[in-house]
Amino acid sequence: MKTIYYDGDIITMTGAKDSCEALVTEDKKILYTGTLKQARALYGNEAQERDLKGHTLMPAFIDAHSHFVQTAQSIKMCDLSDTESFEDIVTALKNYLEKNQIDENGMIFATGYDHNFLAEQKHPDKTVLDKVSKTVPIYISHASGHMGAANSALLKLAGITTETKDPEGGRFGRDKSGEPDGYVEETPALMQVLAAAMPRMKMDMAEQMKEAQQLYLKYGITTVQEGAAMAQTMQGLTAFAALGGLELDVVAYILKEDYEKTVKEYADYNGKYKNRVKIGGVKVILDGSPQGKSAWLSKPYEGEENYCGYPTHDDAYVTKAAKDAVRGGYQILAHCNGDAASEQFIQSYQAALKETGTADGDYRPVMIHCQTVRDDQLDRMVQLKMIPSIFIGHTYYWGDIHLKNLGAVRGARISPVKSALERGLIYNFHQDTPVTKPDMLHSVWCAVNRVTRKGQPIGQEQCINVYEALQAVTINAAYAYKEEDQKGTLEAGKMADMVILDANPLKADKKCIKDIVVLETIKEGKTVYKN
Repeated sequence: MKTIYYDGDIITMTGAKDSCEALVTEDKKILYTGTLKQARALYGNEAQERDLKGHTLMPAFIDAHSHFVQTAQSIKMCDLSDTESFEDIVTALKNYLEKNQIDENGMIFATGYDHNFLAEQKHPDKTVLDKVSKTVPIYISHASGHMGAANSALLKLAGITTETKDPEGGRFGRDKSGEPDGYVEETPALMQVLAAAMPRMKMDMAEQMKEAQQLYLKYGITTVQEGAAMAQTMQGLTAFAALGGLELDVVAYILKEDYEKTVKEYADYNGKYKNRVKIGGVKVILDGSPQGKSAWLSKPYEGEENYCGYPTHDDAYVTKAAKDAVRGGYQILAHCNGDAASEQFIQSYQAALKETGTADGDYRPVMIHCQTVRDDQLDRMVQLKMIPSIFIGHTYYWGDIHLKNLGAVRGARISPVKSALERGLIYNFHQDTPVTKPDMLHSVWCAVNRVTRKGQPIGQEQCINVYEALQAVTINAAYAYKEEDQKGTLEAGKMADMVILDANPLKADKKCIKDIVVLETIKEGKTVYKN
């Protein structure tokens, strides 16, 4: 069935001033863009008409980096995002324990606290969590996902004792006697604590993935990422997809530790969609988070004499991962918040290309987060055709914290989008959901305004215009998936992945862009969300 869309602003995203009066779809594809008169002349006898009533039609948004399955998992967890003190955390956990009637054979998993916004200005430890229960294992995850805290019962279950050594790339908090205090930092340590506890979590993943999907669709997103997949992740995701549960596309990047095994097991998904799921490549995590002061910097944090954060992996590991990706012809994504981590990735990829690559190879490596990437590093990223995927929301959510932790100069320059744009890099934006909501228009607002949570301007010289920001969540994000020929703009022959907004972001007051509402999300010509 053909449909003619008209009577609204239609942003094609093919150029800053490009628009059209009418757009025609047929089944899953866009058939025509142009004048309404011509659309009716060509297709009027066989098409239904859709009056936009003055609203705005544009390409659906594309999530360049998040964690779809982790978002689904978090839906049934205890939400600590509104807590402002240890007392609030204890109260929320006690209420959750009572409501869900969890005993010592179960597990409490909570998420969303941020020590930066707690009255105590520090992480809770096992003494705080033991006030909730000393017998039911409890783990609370920091909003960043890079750190958290466990109670005594969970430490015992996981076998974490005074004799337990810190794993490479992670650490356990300890009291003065050396006994673990419950604080856990970075993936290697987190996995050690949670491995014994995860089987206790009772989840209906099919139902929770439906809810997660609705969250993304609500924000106008039709392509999402699972940015740290493992074999177990793929098992749940592909099972849900096989039942016809997915209404959006999911691109999975497998953690290096699990990559070879998982790709072999799920070969049908490697590089091509099956039931709306495909494996896009490999993921490596090179450091932590700047708001948690575990990002790996080249110079010390503000107020610290020597502490620069630390790497997750040594150079040999990262270089091998890069070489394997280039040799295997698959994409590599690297989590890099600190500039030292960015340097490690750049140097490793340079070495990989020199040894195993070709000058004209279309590899599209992606640097995820890019919070403190330097100008000299962006220059080399141009040579490597490396994509900066920028967590622009840091300017708002943690901008005030970065000014404190990094100092005025480094802090103001986080998420250096303008610097990337000026060099011709094909940048994109992400929200790292479930770290923050998958709100693309909020990211656009952040990029054009750059204001912190407290209302303080931050690095205004890095602001870009609205069209440039919209590129980051449409065509540029499609490019990162090598899908720019199918998605990201409204052109004849491309997928009819579209979103209808209640206002035109190109015409709205730039300070109000975050308030624009998604009215409808359309995937391949079919409405999958309606406000």
